[in-house]
Amino acid sequence: MSTENVLVVKTLGGFEITWNGQHVCSGTKARDSQTTRLLQIILHYREAGVERNKLEEILFDESNTEDQAHMFRNIVYYAKKRLQSAGVPGNEMIIYKNGRYYWTDAIPVYEDATEFERLCEEAFAEDDKATRAALLRDACLLYDGEFLPYQTGLPWVIREDRRYRELFCKCMDEAVIVLRELKEYRTIEELGRHASSINPLAEWEYVTMEALISMEKYEEARSLYEKAEKYYMKELGTKLSADAGGLIDRLGGAIGYKFNIIDEIQSDLSGHSDKIQGAYVCTYPVFRGIYQLMERLIDRTGQSAYLMLCTVVDPAGKPMRDGAVLSRLSEKLGEVIVSTIRNSDVVCRYGKGQYLVLLMNTTAENCVTVEDRINRKFRSVNQRNKIDYHVSVVTYDPFIE
Repeated sequence: MSTENVLVVKTLGGFEITWNGQHVCSGTKARDSQTTRLLQIILHYREAGVERNKLEEILFDESNTEDQAHMFRNIVYYAKKRLQSAGVPGNEMIIYKNGRYYWTDAIPVYEDATEFERLCEEAFAEDDKATRAALLRDACLLYDGEFLPYQTGLPWVIREDRRYRELFCKCMDEAVIVLRELKEYRTIEELGRHASSINPLAEWEYVTMEALISMEKYEEARSLYEKAEKYYMKELGTKLSADAGGLIDRLGGAIGYKFNIIDEIQSDLSGHSDKIQGAYVCTYPVFRGIYQLMERLIDRTGQSAYLMLCTVVDPAGKPMRDGAVLSRLSEKLGEVIVSTIRNSDVVCRYGKGQYLVLLMNTTAENCVTVEDRINRKFRSVNQRNKIDYHVSVVTYDPFIE
């Protein structure tokens, strides 16, 4: 739609008001002005209106402002002046009627949150799949993140933000279902990347990975999975959910290098990381695969292996709280472990401040020796904190599913 002579209001992922390209006001990281707060709520509830006592509660919080009525009139006056200075015509943009404040019908408003909700409702009421998919796509791409992100302390903002976020998730789920039926995998990828960019810890990466696998973009899917796994482990200290398992199995089954000669295959399998001195560092899914292989080798060859969990703890031996100190110590512990154990051993980061180590062809006595070596190296960079160890022998039980 044309936005000429339309007041354009952005509330999703930020805040800004413009009129014919002219800036009216915007949100900042600092506390927004009372004038901005007034415009935000009146423009958002422009049709239903807002009660005066509700506006005063939002504008003045719990402060004991003398002559509050006079101050309120000033805020309304300056809001109108700000709009006029940007070229908005007229003097009665904000109307008081029957105890409520409204926005005038004479000046049209385009608010992204309202338009997002309209598109969602229209999409859910549409029977034609192609039209429904197009509406859902437009709605999802219009949602650009948190509602009024710098006003998250206000109850009305919190309620609206939760409502829009839930609506976005519902739209995304429905869009993926319809687009999957239409085999519109490129659009699924587009929506998956958009959702991940505005909410990177909600596992929308699965949507993108599914689309990439369906389009046979296997290397991109593999790369995205590895990046997502590292990001979740770093930020949350947790692994990706079990939903990833099916995608990874599908990815592994889909990739085939049928036309590669054996030398090229071997070169691709080998890579370059294994030529680096030190333990083999990998992601948790790779570690799990190696562990399961080792179980089978133990059953067949009689070799021995031990699983070790190393955890950074405070001087009293208790788990540490998440924070910059734990992140720094976790990095140091990883460096110490990799430089201490053998090239044939395997290590992966399990959580913040935690590492799993698979010690190959060793004994319980040698595990104690490894602990002592890690302790000495770690103490050289940190005298206060300790490392807590849990060690278990690797066994094979064919009856465990």
